[in-house]
Amino acid sequence: MILLDSNIIIYSASEQHKGLRELIKKSEAVCSIISKLEVLGYHNITTEQIKYFEAIFKVIDILPISDEVISQAIKYRQKKSMSVGDSIIAASAKIFNCNLYTNNVEDFLNIKDFKITNPIK
Repeated sequence: MILLDSNIIIYSASEQHKGLRELIKKSEAVCSIISKLEVLGYHNITTEQIKYFEAIFKVIDILPISDEVISQAIKYRQKKSMSVGDSIIAASAKIFNCNLYTNNVEDFLNIKDFKITNPIK
């Protein structure tokens, strides 16, 4: 499975990165519920963007935040300074055995529990 970081979903809305839309259409593409919060919770989001992102969240599987994910996120945060969102996304990649697709590879440096790919480069 491919776990899409929030930034990949956001970039897919731009014409410059429209190639990411094919990645999102893949049946093995999933995201964490935290990505839904990060993407739709942006304070300057437009009505057009809301429609686009809501359509994405209807077609891809959204992984829940379980106790197991939280426990792993805690371990990541204890080892490395990272945001709550990034730690949950990283933990989801590990627990659900996913490859993480992100443009912010540096946010996940030193985590060797899953493969990290930057589909924009």
